[in-house]
Amino acid sequence: MRPDRRPCARSGWAARFKLRRGTIRDACRLVLSLVLAATVWTHPASQTVHDDTHPRSPSAVTLLQINDVYSTLPVDGMGGLARVGALKQDIATSGRTPLLLIAGDFLSSSVASTVFKGAQMVEALNAIGLDVATLGNHEFDFGIDVLRQRMREARWQWVVSNVIDRETRLPIGGAAPYLVRTFGTLRVGIIGLCLTTEGMPKDRLTGIDLIEPLDAAAAYLPVLRQQNVDVIVALTHLTYAEDRALAERFPEIDVIVGGHEHVPIASVVGRTLISKAGTEARHVARIDLNRRSETGPVERFYELLPITTANREDPAAAAVINDWEARLGTELLRPIGRTSVPLNGLSPVLRSQETNLGNLVADAARADVDAEIAIINSGGLRGDRMYAAGTLTRRTLLEIHPFGNVACKVRVPGRLVLQALEHGVSKLPVVAGHFPQVSGITFRVNPTAPAGQRIADVQVSGAPLDPARSYTLAIPDYLLNGGDGYTMFDGVTALVSPDTGRLLVTALETYVTARGAIAPAVEGRITIGR
Repeated sequence: MRPDRRPCARSGWAARFKLRRGTIRDACRLVLSLVLAATVWTHPASQTVHDDTHPRSPSAVTLLQINDVYSTLPVDGMGGLARVGALKQDIATSGRTPLLLIAGDFLSSSVASTVFKGAQMVEALNAIGLDVATLGNHEFDFGIDVLRQRMREARWQWVVSNVIDRETRLPIGGAAPYLVRTFGTLRVGIIGLCLTTEGMPKDRLTGIDLIEPLDAAAAYLPVLRQQNVDVIVALTHLTYAEDRALAERFPEIDVIVGGHEHVPIASVVGRTLISKAGTEARHVARIDLNRRSETGPVERFYELLPITTANREDPAAAAVINDWEARLGTELLRPIGRTSVPLNGLSPVLRSQETNLGNLVADAARADVDAEIAIINSGGLRGDRMYAAGTLTRRTLLEIHPFGNVACKVRVPGRLVLQALEHGVSKLPVVAGHFPQVSGITFRVNPTAPAGQRIADVQVSGAPLDPARSYTLAIPDYLLNGGDGYTMFDGVTALVSPDTGRLLVTALETYVTARGAIAPAVEGRITIGR
């Protein structure tokens, strides 16, 4: 292995070293490439919150990054917003100046968000002292009116450069298009960019215009330069490819604090550090910024901090969070059935191959509308965990699918089914939320073939798929509306529409309740390989 391409292990990796330029590597679900020599990775267990001997000690500001946080509570022992709040407090107490940022995707999706439409997240983030946020695609899940309400309730500063209210021609919800913050002698400029493609269903974007992220950056970065900022931070919720393109086109950006991918990423493109902290606040990315002279380079000291039971909780924030949890009531804990096998809901698996959980949900949707085939986008199945064998409650089902999507039924020709499957596997081997989980159909995928030419041996009920024949297909209303890039369904007439269908989570509950006990398996519906 080349010395400048060191793989990352889990958080037990106890070494302090300088990170160099490199490419993304997927290792143990931590995707961390190597960062340039001015950036330092340190293992959190080996560091106190403040260390005068550390080279980051003179830094003027400490960025604390979270993104894609759907639960206020810890998940499998990691994360928890009350712990993040305590971390910020401890860093401030040590004499540092922390700036806590969230890079989108937090108002949805979760069990509590399904019930409270993100109000519990706003109050929790207010309680931990969130400083700056931008929008992610899931901020739009409950529609624009709810989003505006949540933005009014927030006590932090929103920065949104590319989501524009059609009436005011200003950023949505009173957000700032850019920010300038001063920390001692260091002036930091911040822009906020939300993706305009993946996960942005048209029916939830009423009254707003989405500006292409690079176009918005081109408009506001000159403004920041005119204000003589020392450091430029782009707070983004974009795909990694978009963040990379942003860094390549605008090398004056010092740090991209990003979201959307559900694994930690740290890389350097040109001179720009790109950081993504994973999901559910399991980690907080710490980036200390300094500039020793007006003409000198910006120093960026990077550390990925695991948030575990070793972290204390902020009592005031914990009280707020626990109050909201109590409001969910006992109804969600009512048993509705049992599974005799664990259900695999781990995102990297679910979004790249067949899983028994994907099969279960697809079977439930197909049964609910009495269709021949079902296609479910794997990004609609959440939790990012292995659900243990045993009792299934309503809360479990809401954790699996918290979005409120409706099971719909359409009649489409086989060629359109094939087109949908090709789209679903188009990004392999990269994990992606539009990867299809299916029922009533089997197929083989060659992930090395060109996109659009990867699917073969398609069988429906044991017979080859006929491109000219019509089939009934169960899909979520999200896909019917073109979500996750499934635009091939535009204009298709629904036999069971979003207005007449049942919630997908209700279909899942009905399916499980009718059987009492389930044992879904991986059956070879999707075979990956030449």
